[in-house]
Amino acid sequence: MKYNFVTIEGNIGAGKTTLTHMLSKHYNARLILEAFADNPFLPKFYENQELYAFPLELFFMAERYKQLKDLLQTKDMFQNITISDYLFTKCLLFAKVNLPDDEFRLYQKLFDIIAPQIIQPDILIYLHAPISRLKENIKKRNRSYEQNISDKYLFELQETYTNYIKQHNIKTLFVDVSNADFLGDTRHLKIIIDALDKEYADGQYYITLP
Repeated sequence: MKYNFVTIEGNIGAGKTTLTHMLSKHYNARLILEAFADNPFLPKFYENQELYAFPLELFFMAERYKQLKDLLQTKDMFQNITISDYLFTKCLLFAKVNLPDDEFRLYQKLFDIIAPQIIQPDILIYLHAPISRLKENIKKRNRSYEQNISDKYLFELQETYTNYIKQHNIKTLFVDVSNADFLGDTRHLKIIIDALDKEYADGQYYITLP
């Protein structure tokens, strides 16, 4: 593959972690997975968003910063490729949806201090699926605190991601995963692998999985 650092992003339930695991195995790549289960505020946030949104997002930012900075600055002589299932800017995107304006402005100041220290990926794979498909995947993976996530919340995140993708300057593969079955249909993984084996100019490229 022509890229040393690949990041996979998308809405809740888009299939980021599944694809990250499979690509990491295929390329014998170093794996960076978000340790969301370590955030003690996550179940509380889904019960009371107003009360727990700020500590939730602060914890996520601190953990993502530490994880990415430690791993990306430590060279692995046996693995030249690193694949992550989140982009550090995810902190800001979720905070924009979850926080009131005054808290978001404070959060953004902290983010702007930290973000320049994080290496950007060589290419971003963005997985896009309709809300109905996201809800199916969320139900299937059966995390209790996620089961009451509203369509409205998923739509707000989707819009925030889409607006970011349109504006940012990271080379991006925008993948329509409406019909994706990475575990059951070997064609779908191969399409992603074939796409990563190509050389792209800076910009955005669109793929639809059949």
